[in-house]
Amino acid sequence: MFQFTLIAAIIGLMLAVQLRSTKDPVVRDTRDIWELRQDLKRELQLQQQLLLEIRRSDDQLAAYEQARSTDQEAALRKTLAELKEEAGQTTVQGTGLILTIEPFYPESYVGPVVRTVSPELLNRLINELNEYGAKEIAVANTRLTNTTAIRDVNGLTKVGNVKISSFPLEVKIIADDVSTLHHHLKVSPLFDDFVIENLQLTVSEPISTVVIPQSEEKWHVRYLQTVNAEKGGE
Repeated sequence: MFQFTLIAAIIGLMLAVQLRSTKDPVVRDTRDIWELRQDLKRELQLQQQLLLEIRRSDDQLAAYEQARSTDQEAALRKTLAELKEEAGQTTVQGTGLILTIEPFYPESYVGPVVRTVSPELLNRLINELNEYGAKEIAVANTRLTNTTAIRDVNGLTKVGNVKISSFPLEVKIIADDVSTLHHHLKVSPLFDDFVIENLQLTVSEPISTVVIPQSEEKWHVRYLQTVNAEKGGE
């Protein structure tokens, strides 16, 4: 009985192996050498095409980075130029007016000769010009900025580093709306204030091109130091 069972088990195992072999036959590569060469050639061409695509993508990325760097540099240069112009560090020109200040003495005048224009009167004139739309101002060919000091030094008015010690004195103005500025100046009470100080203020007709030089003031930067950016741009 045992021998019969053993023989039956062996026969069953052989049948199972045969059925497994029939179900999953071994697949053999039946391609010849010519077909293998053709397949290899196609694979090499595909690899070369992929390499070309990668190289083209790298070139496009490099061109994009260069363009972005160029755009940033151009933007920085433009911003720097605008800041210099706002700070009065460039020569500017445009439509404007030229005011002339010179001594004025009535026939009956007896007194000291005017040597300069007082800082108070000059500041009042500049404030009125700014109020009526002056964009750029130069006194005695000295560009006025937000840091330009107008003060009295030993009896003479000093604009920046320039002493006002001779006449006639010119005040150059550039404005976007010259006609409005000209109209306001024509009816300004400042003319009477100048006469009180024995000075005469004359306003020119609108001029198409008025040139105002750049500021000669030197900036001294204090309490600032460069900072190296940490990783991550912080």
